[in-house]
Amino acid sequence: MNADTLSAQLAALPGAVLLAAEHAAVGYDLSVALPESSLIAAVTIMDEAGYFIEGMTGVDWLGECEALRKEAEAKAQKAAAAASSADADAPKADAARPAPPAEPLEQGCPPQQDELEVVYDFNLYAARHRVCLRVRTPRANPLIHTIAEIYPIAHWHEREIHEFFGIVFIGHPYLIPLLLPEDAEYHPLLKDYSA
Repeated sequence: MNADTLSAQLAALPGAVLLAAEHAAVGYDLSVALPESSLIAAVTIMDEAGYFIEGMTGVDWLGECEALRKEAEAKAQKAAAAASSADADAPKADAARPAPPAEPLEQGCPPQQDELEVVYDFNLYAARHRVCLRVRTPRANPLIHTIAEIYPIAHWHEREIHEFFGIVFIGHPYLIPLLLPEDAEYHPLLKDYSA
């Protein structure tokens, strides 16, 4: 299977958003953001195409919504300042024209709540092609299906991600910590963790 066919199959999955990348700049050729419901289908496509899984990692997006909100507010203030500056230079007849309505802040913040993400790195040596699958889950209830039945090595990666980020992999038979004590009820790589 060539890269174009793979991209077409992944793009056909519900909710998939593909972004081609320059391998020399970022280390992969394709980034695919997926809803959790399309993960198993995407991983199956990767397996059938002959890709192997290089690794998995967790990412904590705590504060992303707030940062996006502040960025949207700053843009709105800058636009308002530019508009008032333009209004000062415009003839008085334009002063009676109502100002355009401001965009709601929710449009600048795609996630409605802070999220955690799992990044799955796949590689096909023969084609020198790397693909990152990215799946986000709500931080308040982080659940993602296990892919260990398709790629058995994921068993270990999922245990590590669960241990350090608290993401529960549905269907994983043994989510016991690898490095922390077995009774640990904390996840040290979450941004709000304090020792």
